[in-house]
Amino acid sequence: MYTVAILTISDKGHAGLREDVSGATIATIVVERGYSVAHRSILPDEQALISNALIRLCNERISLILTTGGTGFAERDVTPEATLAVVERLCPGIPEAMRAHSLTIAKKAMLSRAVAGIRGKSLIVNLPGSPKAVRECLDCVLDAIAHGLDILTGRDGECAR
Repeated sequence: MYTVAILTISDKGHAGLREDVSGATIATIVVERGYSVAHRSILPDEQALISNALIRLCNERISLILTTGGTGFAERDVTPEATLAVVERLCPGIPEAMRAHSLTIAKKAMLSRAVAGIRGKSLIVNLPGSPKAVRECLDCVLDAIAHGLDILTGRDGECAR
């Protein structure tokens, strides 16, 4: 069983002005898929705070870190930059797949700046901020992510099957 950390990035959520529906949606989906939620928190849209949290969670050997929010065009949307500052290897196929799938549902999906990458033995994936988009994106990529985690952690060594 892989551990998951969920970071909701939202100034309003952090201030208690908005309920964290997206984080709850992620938690429900990953638990249904057999993951264990080891951490869940809400952070403001502050790049240094996000990067520090990501580093701490990677150092704690969390397998999969899912962020939600902060991937758009707003000035304070800095989740991709915070993620890029800490990952060691990019995984561009994950956000590409999410965007491609989401584009079949909503044209505004092309505005997502989400990224994904590896730090140590942890995979970090930026998800959109809306609960509907979170569900659509996870439905698209979660099975492949499980295989990626198997490879990353050494549980499996074959991708060519």
